[in-house]
Amino acid sequence: MFSPFSRLRDDIRSIIQRDPAARNGWEVLTCYPGLHAVILHRWAHACWQLRLKWVGRFISYLARILTGIEIHPGATIGRRVFIDHGFGVVIGETAVVGDDCTIYQGVTLGGTTLVAGTKRHPTLERGVIVGAGAQVLGAFTVGEYAKVGSNAVVVKPVPAGATAVGNPAHIIRKEDQSRSAQLFAAYGVTASGDDPLSKALRALVDHVARQDEQIERLTDTMREAGLCCPKVVEGDKLDSEQLNRLVD
Repeated sequence: MFSPFSRLRDDIRSIIQRDPAARNGWEVLTCYPGLHAVILHRWAHACWQLRLKWVGRFISYLARILTGIEIHPGATIGRRVFIDHGFGVVIGETAVVGDDCTIYQGVTLGGTTLVAGTKRHPTLERGVIVGAGAQVLGAFTVGEYAKVGSNAVVVKPVPAGATAVGNPAHIIRKEDQSRSAQLFAAYGVTASGDDPLSKALRALVDHVARQDEQIERLTDTMREAGLCCPKVVEGDKLDSEQLNRLVD
């Protein structure tokens, strides 16, 4: 059983580890609205569990006024959760946010059904990072140490260790649960992450360019050998470099 002060120390320590702008514990305690929102949510959640639901909602409402972060008192928030900047974050009633998750400003953990009493909001497992403006909508799970890129719209499960980007979101990388998969990446952005759609388009462009070159060589060889090779109307030549820049 952890005391409230032990949890608070853990929260402050984890924020300092994940935010290079955090200079010391006092600054975090007094100036970080994400921390204040989590502390107030714990009070609201306790009231909710004791069936003091109006009190829980009112504490949640006060937290929204003070921090710009709205967390429903029914939501489950784990240990060392860091809501960075936080303004505009909305976390729904049946959402579950696991230990060591990081959520940036403008994120919504929302529901897509109107059936009361059912699981309507997403579950974020341990270590998930959700980038600014991302919308995670529905009663599914985002696996451990997965990353959701900024402004992504996620409407289906994300595997553990994967990175999801786009609208609707698609998986751009799936890693094993090695140490590298668990490294913190601000805003869910990883330097080595690459969109498979862009990769596929670049590969197609390069393939077409190689085919054009091969066709030209075959045509020239046939003409040199005296074989009849009707001339076709030439069009604009494929500029593979320009097309690759467009899909990057």
